[in-house]
Amino acid sequence: MDVAEIPGVPDWLPDHLREGGIESLYPPQAGAVEAGVTAGENLVASVPTASGKTLVATLAMLSALELDTHEGNGGDERNAGPESTGTALYIVPLRALASEKREEFEQFEAYGLDVGVSTGNYESDGGWLASKDVVVATSEKVDSLVRNDAPWLDDLSCVVADEVHLVDDAGRGPTLEVTLAKLRQLNPDLQTVALSATIGNADELAAWLDAELVDSDWRPIELHKGVHYGQALHLEDGSQTELPVGGSEDETAAIVRDTLEDDGSTLVFVNSRRNAEAAARRLVSTVDPQLTPAERDELAAVADEIRDVSDTETSDDLADAVESGAAFHHAGCASEHRSLVEDAFRDRLIKVVSATPTLAAGVNTPSRRVVVRDWRRYDGTAGGMQPLSVLEVHQMMGRAGRPGRDPYGEAVLVASSHDELDELFERYVWADPEPVQSKLAAEPALRTHVLATIASGFANSREGLLAFLERTLHATQNADRRELARVTDDMIEYLVTNDFLQREQAGEADATGEADGHADATDGRDDARSTGEGEQLTATSLGHTVSRLYLDPMSAAEIIDGLRDADDRPSVLGLYHLVARTPDMYELYLRSGDEEEYTMLTYEREEAFLGPTPSEFDPSFEDWLSALKTARMLEDWASEVDEDTITDRYGVGPGDVRGKVETAQWLLGAAESLAGELGLGVAPAVRAARVRVEHGVREELTDLAGVRGVGRKRARRLYEAGIEDRAGLREADKPVVLGALRGRRRTAETVLENVGHRDPSMEGVDPAEEARPDGEGVADGGHADGEDQSNLGDF
Repeated sequence: MDVAEIPGVPDWLPDHLREGGIESLYPPQAGAVEAGVTAGENLVASVPTASGKTLVATLAMLSALELDTHEGNGGDERNAGPESTGTALYIVPLRALASEKREEFEQFEAYGLDVGVSTGNYESDGGWLASKDVVVATSEKVDSLVRNDAPWLDDLSCVVADEVHLVDDAGRGPTLEVTLAKLRQLNPDLQTVALSATIGNADELAAWLDAELVDSDWRPIELHKGVHYGQALHLEDGSQTELPVGGSEDETAAIVRDTLEDDGSTLVFVNSRRNAEAAARRLVSTVDPQLTPAERDELAAVADEIRDVSDTETSDDLADAVESGAAFHHAGCASEHRSLVEDAFRDRLIKVVSATPTLAAGVNTPSRRVVVRDWRRYDGTAGGMQPLSVLEVHQMMGRAGRPGRDPYGEAVLVASSHDELDELFERYVWADPEPVQSKLAAEPALRTHVLATIASGFANSREGLLAFLERTLHATQNADRRELARVTDDMIEYLVTNDFLQREQAGEADATGEADGHADATDGRDDARSTGEGEQLTATSLGHTVSRLYLDPMSAAEIIDGLRDADDRPSVLGLYHLVARTPDMYELYLRSGDEEEYTMLTYEREEAFLGPTPSEFDPSFEDWLSALKTARMLEDWASEVDEDTITDRYGVGPGDVRGKVETAQWLLGAAESLAGELGLGVAPAVRAARVRVEHGVREELTDLAGVRGVGRKRARRLYEAGIEDRAGLREADKPVVLGALRGRRRTAETVLENVGHRDPSMEGVDPAEEARPDGEGVADGGHADGEDQSNLGDF
C-alpha cells in the first residue's frame, strides 16, 4: 500500500513519511489499515520485532486526533498545526522506552502536535498533560492518573498499549490489564490498539479488547535462527555454515569475531550481571584489534562520559570495556550508563554488548547477530536453574537485523553437546511462543486493584467489583470465576480489617461519600457499580489516601503500624527499615556471612526499629534482615558515604543504589502523608529522613544540597567553606564559592544563578585559596567540569 493511499490521516503525513524514506507500508502495516486502524477500529497487532509496529500506532493516533479535530471544528479541513480536541495515549512498560518513544513522536511537533511524557510522581493528576495531543506514559503512571481522577482521561480518543504481551508478567501485567479495562469503561468509544510480540494466543487478546487482529510473522529482512555446535553453525533450514572456534576462543568469542569480519555487531544475552560483565571483559580481546583509529577516539569520548556518571567500579569497568569496543548492560548500571551504551551500539561504535534479558524488553537495540549464550536462569521459586520461556528467547532473537543496514539477521543459541543441540532446536528454534495468561487472580495484584477500583468509583459493592473484573483478560480466559471471586472476597476482608474499606448500606454509603468529599464519580465509572439495595463498599478517607499514594495496601498497613509505634523523633535507620520491609521495596539479598552480621546489628540497634522484631526462629526473620541490609545501605547513602564504598560494601551497582533511593523517597513521602492523615507527630522526622536520602547528605546539608546543580559533594565543599544554606549561598562572596567549587567558573555561575544570586558572573573573579578543598587543584582553564556530579546525589 502506497503511503498516499492511507485513509483518515493528516494531509501532511504521506509527504512526511516519504521524506523519511517510507514510500509504502509493510504488509502488517497495510493489514492494520485494511482492518480499520485509521478509521477508529480496535486492533491487536501481533508481529515480530522490527516489523513496523510503531508506525501502526502512529497511524492510529494521528487519525484519531484528525477525526477529533474535524468533529471539533465542525468538519473544517485540518491544516498544519490546529488544536486537537482529544488526546492519544501511548502506554509503555519501561521508563527508558517512554523516553525513546517521546523522541520518535517529537518529529510531529513541526506539524503542531504537542507531545508529553510522564513516568513518575504517582500522587499527581498530571494536569499539565491536558494540553498535550500525544502522551507517553508507563502503565503504572496511567494507573495512578486514573486513581487521581485526571480529568483529561475522559477526553481520550485513542490508547496504544505497547508490548501488551507483558500482561503475562506477574509483577506489571495486572496493572496494565486493569488500567486498560478502566480506560475502556471511562471512554466507551475509545479506540484501543495493542502491540504485541508474536504470541500463541493473540486471538484471545483480540477477543478481550473487541479488536480486529493482525497476526503475522513477516519481517522486513530475513531472520536466520540456529545453534552453534562444534565448529559449525547449524541453521533451522537444515544447512550448516562453518564457524570454527580458535584454540584461545570460546564459542561466543568465535561468533563475535566472525560477525566483525563481516562488519556486523553482536548482542550476547547471558543470565546474570556477573556473567554480563565477565563476558564483556573477555570479548575486549576479540573486538579491540578490529577498531579503526577514528573509532578509538570516539569510544574514548564515550568512555569519559561513562566515568563521569559515578565514582564506582562499575563505571570504571564499563568505561574500560567501551574503550575497546565492548560493553555490558544490566539493571545494576545507572540509567545514564545504559543510555550511553545503547546509543553507541545503535551507531555501531560499540561492536558487542553482553546483556541480561532486560535489554530485550522493548528498547531499540538491533544488531547483525544475537547470541543467546545462556538459556537457563536461576529461579528462586523453583530452587534452581530453569529454562527461559520460548517467548522470551524469541524476543531476544528478534533483535537480530536492522532494516536498511543489515542484509539479514542471525540469532544463535550455543550448545555444548549433540544432545543439547537437538534440545535447543526442539525447545526454541522450531517452537512456537507460549500463550500469554492473565496474572490478575493473585493476592498482591488484587489487594491493590480492589482498593483502587472502589476508591476511584468504578465499583461500590462486591457484585460491582466482580462485574468490573468481567472486563479483564482474566475473565476472557477463564470460564470458571470461582477462584477470582474467592481471592476478591479475601482481599475485601483484608481491606476492611485494615480500615481501608468499610461496609455500609446503600443509603449510608452515599451520604458518607459526599460528607468525606469522595462522592463517587458520575462518568463511565458508574457502569460496573452495584445498583442493589444491599451491602455497599466504600473507601475510607485513609483508603482514598492509600490509593492516591499508589501504595500496596499491605505496605500502607506496615507503615501505619510502624509510625504508630514510633515516638516523635524516630531514628533515620528505623524509618528506612520501616519502608524497606514493605512489599513495595525490593530488598537486597543476604550474601554469605550477612545473616550473622545483620543479626548482630539487630541486637545492637534494637531501639531504632519501629514495631516488633521477629524471633530468629521466625520464618520472616530472614526478610527482616534483608530489609535491615537495605536500610543500612540507605543510611550510609544519607550519611555521605562514598558511592564506590557503598557499591562494594553491599555488592550492588550504581543503578541498584539509584533504584533503592528513588523507592525510599517515594515510600517516605507516602509515610509523611499517612502520618498527616492520621494526626501522628512523626511527620517532620519522616520528612527529614526523606530529604536526606533524596540528596544523600547529613542533616546539616539538606537545604544547601537542594539547590539545583549542587548535590552532595558540592554541598559539603560549600559548607566547609562557611556557606551553610541557600540563603548564605545567595549572599556569598564569589571568590569563596569559586574556591569551594574547585575553580570551575561555569559550574559556579550556574549554581549562583540557580540560587538567585544578584550577580552570578565569575568574570574576573579569582578563587579564594582558603576555600579550595584540600589537595584539589584548579581545573585547566577553569571551565571543564570533570568531577563526579552526575552521581546519585545530584539528580
